[in-house]
Amino acid sequence: MVRAIERIEKDINSLKEEGLAIAEKLTTAYTSYLGNLGQVLQKQLILGSYYICTQGYAEEFLNLSLNQRENLQQSIRKLGQKASENLMKYIEPPEIKQTDIIDEKTEKPAHLLDFSNPLNIIKGERQVEKGIQETLKKLSQETNILLQKSGVLPKKLPEPVLAAATLAASESSNDMMPSPPNIVNLVIQVSNKEDEDDQEEESNLTQIIAIHLRLGEIEFADNMLSSQRKEIRNIVSQLHQLGRSYQKMQRELKIAMAEAAWRSSWHED
Repeated sequence: MVRAIERIEKDINSLKEEGLAIAEKLTTAYTSYLGNLGQVLQKQLILGSYYICTQGYAEEFLNLSLNQRENLQQSIRKLGQKASENLMKYIEPPEIKQTDIIDEKTEKPAHLLDFSNPLNIIKGERQVEKGIQETLKKLSQETNILLQKSGVLPKKLPEPVLAAATLAASESSNDMMPSPPNIVNLVIQVSNKEDEDDQEEESNLTQIIAIHLRLGEIEFADNMLSSQRKEIRNIVSQLHQLGRSYQKMQRELKIAMAEAAWRSSWHED
């Protein structure tokens, strides 16, 4: 038998309050985690760039002038600092202007600080995780392009090919060779239409050693970061459990309201 609507609504409000407490814990955990991630990320980016310039493409790096090397190193640091700053934006409250018109039919990305109900908090958490991955992907691509334009990585590879190669590396381990953390080492075939009739297929194989930042490897490099990630997982687990209860309660409320609506409109002949 379906419970009274008032009782169900009271339980739903209790779940919302519980969700608010969990969301605040999650926000605090993410604030610490993202701040630390930004610092570790910069270190790992420099270590990866160091490997590429001193072991992957040592000769190409030595061909650069002192000024070119300094500019490259400075640019790499700036990319890391920018990415670190961008990470913190995922937990900043969204700016809402008084002139903004909110269209409820328009699906907008949920924010971690949207405390209206547990389901929105879950959406916000997923947006934060998606944002982290996008930041790592963008930073990897920007660094590789920078290394290529500086003359370290092979310039014969068009930027889209370089980006596609590193992306493929994240989805498959085929043709990949052992490499240090956050480095991709693979062989790809680059077609050259002008020479493909005169050269053997093997001549078009090119080895690429490039930056490929991976969240798991970045976290593994820092004990505090790993511990913070574990804390976030525990909080998210609580959040998902609460979300399931909230969905169940919402379903129960709709059934109770539908039954009440039926009784209110039913008339005996």
